[in-house]
Amino acid sequence: MTAVPPKLGILAGGGTLPARIAAAALGQGRAVFLVAFDGHTDPETVAGLPHLWSRFGAAGTIIRRLHDEGVADVVFAGPVKRPSFTELLPDWRTTRFLARVGTRALGDDGLLRSVVRELEEDGFRVVGLHDLLKDLLTAPGPVGSLVPDEAAWRDIARAAQVARALGDLDVGQGAVVQQGIVLAVEAIEGTDAMLARCAGLARPGPGGVLVKVRKPRQDKRIDLPTMGVTTVENAAAAGLRGVAVEAGGSLLIDRAAVAEVADRLGLFVIGIDAPEPTVSSDGTVP
Repeated sequence: MTAVPPKLGILAGGGTLPARIAAAALGQGRAVFLVAFDGHTDPETVAGLPHLWSRFGAAGTIIRRLHDEGVADVVFAGPVKRPSFTELLPDWRTTRFLARVGTRALGDDGLLRSVVRELEEDGFRVVGLHDLLKDLLTAPGPVGSLVPDEAAWRDIARAAQVARALGDLDVGQGAVVQQGIVLAVEAIEGTDAMLARCAGLARPGPGGVLVKVRKPRQDKRIDLPTMGVTTVENAAAAGLRGVAVEAGGSLLIDRAAVAEVADRLGLFVIGIDAPEPTVSSDGTVP
């Protein structure tokens, strides 16, 4: 007799990932329960599914409901904008948590790691998106038909170096470099807003590149760098020539669609190893 998979709790942010995770779990005969966050989760994501609408600061309510629903595993799915303290309106459980983590969790990664520890101490098992959808992790190599030339590889190497330095400080995961010059780095605004800033900063000549890499101490179960069709479209609108993301350390949403859009818009999309690739004389990665 096949064992029934444990019930999955989905902490649902924006985008399509929460719905995709829910559909995959249900297709495997696994029960799901979604926690939707006011102002972040698309109402269509939870339509027809058991769910709770909540604000971020209601940790006590969320955890009690997850237990009441019989949830065993929890996954973080979809982007959210980090709320200010006043937006949190913390309940007693959240206030106690924030007092305990203090300044140790100023960055997104530190805060999320603390949240994971809190959930695990409450008896939940936190799983990664890639554990549930095996094809989400970015594979090495080009996604579409285009590949970087030697100059682009130099920009990729520089941007990867900058992005890793940001990650080491728990600031962001991405950087844009053109002809060796750093046009923008990612902070709390997120990738899309960073790309929008780049449109007015481009220099004459070949466009820049966006590189996204996992933070050095980042838990692979939470907040991995993520890209999809929208990232490619925004990169093209910003005048970039390509996007490189860490192979095995980032999520690629709908690979086939990304390849089609990248080829149509004339951008390369490629999974790279971290640290940055070594550039050979013919512009390829050894």
